[in-house]
Amino acid sequence: MLFRRLALIAAVAVLAPAAANAQDFGVAESAETINTGNFKLSVNPMFVFPDEADSEIGVGLRFGYGFTPRFDMEAKAAFYDGLYFFGGDFEYWLVKNKAWDVSGSAGLHFARGDFVADSTGIDLTLIASRKVARRLDFYGALDVAIEAVNDAQGEDFTTVHLVPGIEYGISDDLDFIAEAGFSLNDNGSHYVSVGLSYYIR
Repeated sequence: MLFRRLALIAAVAVLAPAAANAQDFGVAESAETINTGNFKLSVNPMFVFPDEADSEIGVGLRFGYGFTPRFDMEAKAAFYDGLYFFGGDFEYWLVKNKAWDVSGSAGLHFARGDFVADSTGIDLTLIASRKVARRLDFYGALDVAIEAVNDAQGEDFTTVHLVPGIEYGISDDLDFIAEAGFSLNDNGSHYVSVGLSYYIR
């Protein structure tokens, strides 16, 4: 009986931080919002590194629509082994057609999993991007997720990532995106992501 209790305590101790180590959707976009009246479909595999000797693979999905020349909204989902996220955000293009474009986004997501406490998070992202070639943009983002754990025994936490990336226009309707996320605190994990965004005009 004592062994079972110790095993249960050890399992909880090992599994409880899993939500904190997971990355949700990534940034996967420059500061430019979706053109008015256009739809966007995106897929971006995520390679997350909870520690130096381990890695996790997931995939992020997005579906967005441009409402105005400066405003869009996206629904998002991300799937990992035993853990998934779903939610959405809105993005506003704050500084447009300057040397650096700047946008800000805010959203909400829900995390659910087989072995972790459910949580609800607020997403806040600031993105700056610059065109470095005709079809190539460089972007940098500060990505913050404020997580409230839906469990009396769980602790709320915040993840902060610095995210440099590139967005390359393969064609007028298809973009390639690659980025690396560097966790700025102990609650997050570093990650690398690549993906494609397809626009329906």
